[in-house]
Amino acid sequence: MSQHRIHVFISHSWSYSHHYSTLRRWIFEEKNHLGQASLRFRDFSVPKDNPIHKVSNAKALREAIYRKIERSHVIVIPLGMYANYSNWIKKEIQGAKLKSKPILGVNPWGQLRSPSVVGNAAQNTVGWNKKSIIRGIWELYRNDRS
Repeated sequence: MSQHRIHVFISHSWSYSHHYSTLRRWIFEEKNHLGQASLRFRDFSVPKDNPIHKVSNAKALREAIYRKIERSHVIVIPLGMYANYSNWIKKEIQGAKLKSKPILGVNPWGQLRSPSVVGNAAQNTVGWNKKSIIRGIWELYRNDRS
């Protein structure tokens, strides 16, 4: 069985952290396998309970987030409508593009409307299902490696 360590950055709005909490549990706290591949995910996100400290201004914060994105293999972004109005999610999308990191859009609970800012940036979009999300991350990771 092959083992893969995949670095993941989950973008989220702290005001809607329930999406982040669920994604974090599915991706980082549970064992994940796909076929013969054992997947070990490492969290490069910025959760509300562990923000980036020691930054003096918005530019320094953006650069600190971009460094986390740069060290990630895949960026995961929930498609909640709040993403259209979040300047930080937009900056994280810009960082992913700048650092050439693939974006996986996750559509929470079969939501009918999805924000165009995330949908337009995502290389792939999956539903709100653990297996779909893990498979989506794996496929983007593998495609980025080939």
